[in-house]
Formats: sequence, structure tokens, C-alpha cells
Amino acid sequence: MTTLKSKLQDDLTTAIKARDELRSSTLRLTLTAIQKEEVAGTEARELSDGEVEKIIAREAKKRREAADAFEKGGRSESAERERAEGELLADYLPKQLTDDELEQLVAEAVAEAKGAGAEGPKAMGAVMKIVNPKVAGRADGGRVAATVKKLLAG
Repeated sequence: MTTLKSKLQDDLTTAIKARDELRSSTLRLTLTAIQKEEVAGTEARELSDGEVEKIIAREAKKRREAADAFEKGGRSESAERERAEGELLADYLPKQLTDDELEQLVAEAVAEAKGAGAEGPKAMGAVMKIVNPKVAGRADGGRVAATVKKLLAG
């Protein structure tokens, strides 16, 4: 069993013993998503920490989107719960890059792409290929794309 998955299970046990309903339900749903991914496909397999991290990130993103939808629908108490669940899951993810750190990584990737002959807005794909492995899991894809567009335009 991967270390991240076992940490989630240990934290779930602790949350259940402490009768922490929010934490235990969030961790249950996340572990279920992990187990579902493990048995998907033709044969069951053990997920790596990186794959488990991607599932946690996906679950956290679902919570953020649900919170926005609830907020727009005027259900602020449901939005608060979704935000709390998202923050709880964020504790299991790598620290997010600041805007300055992200901009610096993207600027390096833009320079590298220009060195390879790609320029202007058409270089977006080339820059994204360079920058995505560097920021994997530490910045939302939308944030990365917006920064790349900004630096290519300016």
C-alpha cells in the first residue's frame, strides 16, 4: 500500500474515533474514489503515490466547483461545507505555487520555447508541454494556462 493511501486510512480511523464527521466523510469519499480507480480497467492494481495525489487533487477540484455552484444557487451553508472539505483535502496535496513562482517557471518555459523557434500565441502548446511537468500538482491547469497566455501576449 502506498504511503499516501495508508496515511489517508490512518487519518480516517483517527477521525472516526474522534467523531469528526466532516473529516471522516470526506476521507471516506476520497478513499472510495481511490479504490474505484484501483479496480477500473481489466485488472486490479495498486496505485502509486503520484496517482493517489492526482485523485485527491481531482476530488478537491470537485469540492471547489461544487462550492461555487452552491454559492450561485444561494445555498451558502452547503457551499461552506464543500469549501471545508476542499481545504481538508488540500492538506494532503503538495504546497501550491505562489503567483510569482508560477510566473517565473512559465517565463523560463517561454524562453526555452522561443529558443526552440516557437513564438507568439501559437507557442502555447509548446510552452505548456515544457511547463506542465515542472508544476504538476502544484498549480491548477487553468492558472498555468492563464499565466502562459499573459506572458506570450506581453
